[in-house]
Amino acid sequence: KKFGFCTAVSDFDEILQDEKVNTIVIATRHNSHAEFVEKGLRAHKNIFVEKPLAINLDQLKRIEAVYKENEISNNTAHLMVGFNRRFAPHTKKMMELLAGRVEPLSIIMTINAGYIPLDHWTQDQVVGGGRIIGEGCHFVDLMRFIVGHDIQSISASAMGDHGQDRWGEDKVSITLTFDDGSLGIIHYFANGAPTFPKERIEVFTQGKVLQLDN
Repeated sequence: KKFGFCTAVSDFDEILQDEKVNTIVIATRHNSHAEFVEKGLRAHKNIFVEKPLAINLDQLKRIEAVYKENEISNNTAHLMVGFNRRFAPHTKKMMELLAGRVEPLSIIMTINAGYIPLDHWTQDQVVGGGRIIGEGCHFVDLMRFIVGHDIQSISASAMGDHGQDRWGEDKVSITLTFDDGSLGIIHYFANGAPTFPKERIEVFTQGKVLQLDN
């Protein structure tokens, strides 16, 4: 009623079988994304799915296989993941300022993610995939977008347990290297003060520094 939808159903297959529907938005909990994407692609629907696209490699491989099958059969359906940081006005400005660069980038992203209880669904490895897969993927994608080259290697270190179960799963430093020689570090921390900016990006290149503050 609030948004004026003309139809509401509880069976996803009804949407897939409806010929009047050509585009599907998937905004459900993370563990259902891959299944719905796979079914939607098989039904030749355009899909916008909130991140993450999948929460494990098996799911990702199934989506990739269906996507390639569609390419072979010349199905023109589109698949887009909701990595919104790429389209933020400040990101666009940063890309303008970096246009024409000839040297690699050094990037530091500091994410003051904030505390979420361990019993929250996003922290559940089966339902939410954990916060790094569920939300940290935003910043991996953003760094890849800013650099504009493929990721060559990835490593990560999490905070130690310190006597509590799963103490460090949302307090992680991720290091990425890229094909053009660029280097990036993502600090995703959930143990900071809420008064500190949530997202800070610093880019070092060619004797200059760009800083995007929150």
